[in-house]
Amino acid sequence: MTMRDVVIRDIEGFDVLSVDHVGPYMQIGKAFDTLMGWLASRGLLSNEMRMIGIYYDDPTAVAEGELRSKAGVWLPRAVDVSGDGLVSLTSIAGGRYAVLRHKGPYADMASAYQWLYGEWLVNSEHEAADAPVFEEYLNNPKETAPANLLTDICLPVV
Repeated sequence: MTMRDVVIRDIEGFDVLSVDHVGPYMQIGKAFDTLMGWLASRGLLSNEMRMIGIYYDDPTAVAEGELRSKAGVWLPRAVDVSGDGLVSLTSIAGGRYAVLRHKGPYADMASAYQWLYGEWLVNSEHEAADAPVFEEYLNNPKETAPANLLTDICLPVV
């Protein structure tokens, strides 16, 4: 069994610009590409932006083709997306989160989730809150070797 560290953090709520994705979670990259193109076309790409993936469904309970997620980005300033149709504003609820840092390829994250829910959560004093999990991608997969990718998996807890 792999040892992993979970940190409980109070995270302030925040808004992200987002593009909806329905289908296998491993294909959310298409939605991120769409979002990056939208940001680039408006001159909004910046070193301060934070890449966020929001995941609404349990892949063990929902058919792969029906999984709902959002590719998101936090920007240091507000952006008007009213009437856009492609990009929307999505709120991430503030509160307590169990944060697990995953190092390695995105394709290996399923085992991190299995451990987080199947081992850590059931043996902790916490319960999952009624809010979606989000991931923050701490480095760029276009510039970082898969083995060195860092992702914070943020599970809302009560």
